[in-house]
Amino acid sequence: MQTAYLDCFSGVSGDMLLGALIDTGVPADYLREIVAGLRLSGVELGVERKVVQGFAATKVSVACSGHHHHHGHRHGEHHHEHEHGHEHRHLADIANLLAAATVPPQVRDTALAVFTRLAEAEATVHGTAIDTVHFHEVGAVDAIVDIVGTVAGFAFLGVERLVCSPLPLARGWVTCDHGEIPLPGPAVCRLLAGVPVYGEHLAQELVTPTGAALVCELTHEFGPMPPMRLARTGYGAGSLVRHDGRPNLLRLMLGEAVEAVEARTVEVIETHLDDWNPEFWPLASERLLAAGALDVCLIPIQMKKGRPGFLLRVIAEPAARLAVTTALFSETSTIGLRLRREERITLPRQTITVPTPWGELAAKQIATPAGEVIAPEYEVCREVAERHGVPLQAVYAAVGRHPLPRKDEP
Repeated sequence: MQTAYLDCFSGVSGDMLLGALIDTGVPADYLREIVAGLRLSGVELGVERKVVQGFAATKVSVACSGHHHHHGHRHGEHHHEHEHGHEHRHLADIANLLAAATVPPQVRDTALAVFTRLAEAEATVHGTAIDTVHFHEVGAVDAIVDIVGTVAGFAFLGVERLVCSPLPLARGWVTCDHGEIPLPGPAVCRLLAGVPVYGEHLAQELVTPTGAALVCELTHEFGPMPPMRLARTGYGAGSLVRHDGRPNLLRLMLGEAVEAVEARTVEVIETHLDDWNPEFWPLASERLLAAGALDVCLIPIQMKKGRPGFLLRVIAEPAARLAVTTALFSETSTIGLRLRREERITLPRQTITVPTPWGELAAKQIATPAGEVIAPEYEVCREVAERHGVPLQAVYAAVGRHPLPRKDEP
């Protein structure tokens, strides 16, 4: 599965997204075709290779009716209608423009969804109805090009799953047609509801409304980089030069998803129980496994004051920690748990099916240093033993007798 990771270490804007997409392998001419399909007169895509603080990157700008138009303070969203005479578009105007455009239907629908997000955010922030929102920050040519181009670029790369890093939000003030607005812009705050963000000591706009709306619409999840076999990395340059001397770039990483190898690190959760009814154990262990525990065990111990008790130990993947601890507190009398991280080594194994007198049965094939071994699956064999009234060990023997494919055979 084609997976991409957006590493927004310096925020995100529409022009940075376009630059990163071209840098990662979307042909500039393909995006120029898409822009031509919007039928906006005199609009051209400027694409240049640029070195930003020592990193080679691609910078995209939008040129209008013959004169080169640079993005404003970061992305130019706040200044557009002064620079192109035909502004003040409403959402309906943009929907009409997209409907008339010769772009792939899926690109059109997603682009409209991005604009709708922007309109909703603006309407909420300014306390107006969505259809009265003037796209002073969005309706301009640059934003239309950025949004449609970005959606088309990800479609061109065949990205099926996009993961995005947490977003840095700066502070300070920026000027737009409402006068001075505090950073992060109110529309950006609205758009990023539910998204992981962190503060950055910088009084410059890092995440623009267009960047935020695109990322929210296109991203499947926010967080660390997913496991993937990295194929290509591209850098898109923003218009802003950071006051702190850091590179203002967006990094796009493209690759094939790989199933994460089983967790190498596990969470070991333990508690001592001396006032608990062990009759509850079968259900407790079932619920712990359902909560994501990899393994559970109950060990008899002698406790203080001569009481017999139990050591309950659960091994879980770190991600299942909350669900497992909740189950422990619910199903046992414990009032405290000990947690630690431990390293774990596992042998590679896969599920296979083997022929038996009772049909094909699932079993585990385990790669050991001495060679491959087949291990019967208890639940599968038990079900067969009960259904056919045969001894469980007979079913085990039949599964285990199955000869393994030898490495040196054709």
